[in-house]
Amino acid sequence: AGSQAPGTPGIPRQRRRRKSLAIAYEAGQGDGAEPRRARWEPRDWREQLEHIREMRRSRDAPVDEMGVHKCYDSSAPPQVMRYQVLLALMLSSQTKDQVTSAAMLRLRRRGLTVDSVLQMDDETLGQIIYPVGFWRNKVKYIKQTTAILKQKYGGDIPSTVEELVQLPGVGPKMAHLAMHIAWDSVAGIAVDTHVHRISNRLKWVKKETKNPEETRVALEEWLPRDLWKEINWLLVGFGQQTCLPVNPRCSQCLNQDICPAAKRL
Repeated sequence: AGSQAPGTPGIPRQRRRRKSLAIAYEAGQGDGAEPRRARWEPRDWREQLEHIREMRRSRDAPVDEMGVHKCYDSSAPPQVMRYQVLLALMLSSQTKDQVTSAAMLRLRRRGLTVDSVLQMDDETLGQIIYPVGFWRNKVKYIKQTTAILKQKYGGDIPSTVEELVQLPGVGPKMAHLAMHIAWDSVAGIAVDTHVHRISNRLKWVKKETKNPEETRVALEEWLPRDLWKEINWLLVGFGQQTCLPVNPRCSQCLNQDICPAAKRL
């Protein structure tokens, strides 16, 4: 699923009720650089990161052109934009960026707001979002979540990860990306299958992690906080173009000589 490119402005913080849960991750970081150096760090990670930045310089991966940060109507009121960001994230689960982008365009042509979705019957909504992955479940989740947003949040979306993950069909990755894109706030690292796979291949985790949420926790233990927002965008595009799930293009990768998982010819 897509992410937000560094420097992409977030939606204006209008009617925000309270601060994000950023402080939840501050404990134990200390007030100087020394504790950070004392922590475990992956071997060669800075060089690997610079290589990935170089390979992503052209910004021509699907996530760059059709990611969630490109799916909302930037001329809509902030509250509507935030709702559209959340909907795009819900649609993007196990769905290619191209398919998510097309579904969002079809929804936006009908005027994509909390009220318009609540007034739409399930069959119509399903026809519009098809063929996104698990579209039948997503129809149900979208209708349930939209009703909650109307009743509990005045039509806006929650501004904390804890509240976002309570919404039907919204997982941790979506919640962190919603914080990044909709609220312009970094509460944690957004980890999808690309970030999960590449982090394990590069040994950016102390020991192999079983799922994206384990990977998020492992990365946040050592990765400098100022990189948390950038890392999703970098690794998603890298995973779409080079470090593929099957048959990764190791011969084209600048990290071939310093990647533990590289296939060297």
